[in-house]
Amino acid sequence: MPTPERTSLGEIVDAAGRLLESGGVAAVTMQAVAQAVGVKAPSLYKRVRDRETLLGLVGGAAAADLTRRLGEASGRLADLLLAFRRFGRERPESFRLLFTTLVDAEQLAATSAPVLRATAAAVGPDHALDAARLLTAWATGFVTMELAGAFRLGGDLDDAYAYGIAHLVGSLLPEREPEGRSVPT
Repeated sequence: MPTPERTSLGEIVDAAGRLLESGGVAAVTMQAVAQAVGVKAPSLYKRVRDRETLLGLVGGAAAADLTRRLGEASGRLADLLLAFRRFGRERPESFRLLFTTLVDAEQLAATSAPVLRATAAAVGPDHALDAARLLTAWATGFVTMELAGAFRLGGDLDDAYAYGIAHLVGSLLPEREPEGRSVPT
């Protein structure tokens, strides 16, 4: 009779994700993950080829979480940008991992889908990808700098993020007639 499995791939990925968040990429070793799930390190190789593969799986799980969060947002550009930042602040090491070559490109493309839908609604299909890249690049830069403690000139970062959203999203939306004014004929 075969030996019963003592852990699952999901448990391994979850344990590696917890190690990632508590100690960064360097903390995700096969030995540390094995200890976290209660097996010997060689047992992990039955489920995961190597550390790089494991980090890719952790990044894929992070991408799935971000995709879920963006999908649950209202679909408004501002709400998507807020969900993106919230993910980065709650899971900073996973956020950083998303921007490495370890994460599968198709999983990252799925993460883009809610943003592309919202930008297509805002600017039309011809410029949806351009608008999505603009917003994603700004939000990624902002969150990356925030996580690194690079904003050192003072001020409220929540206000700064809201200002960026208002002005970037506002620049993408079609101009509307100001309230209380009529358009000259």
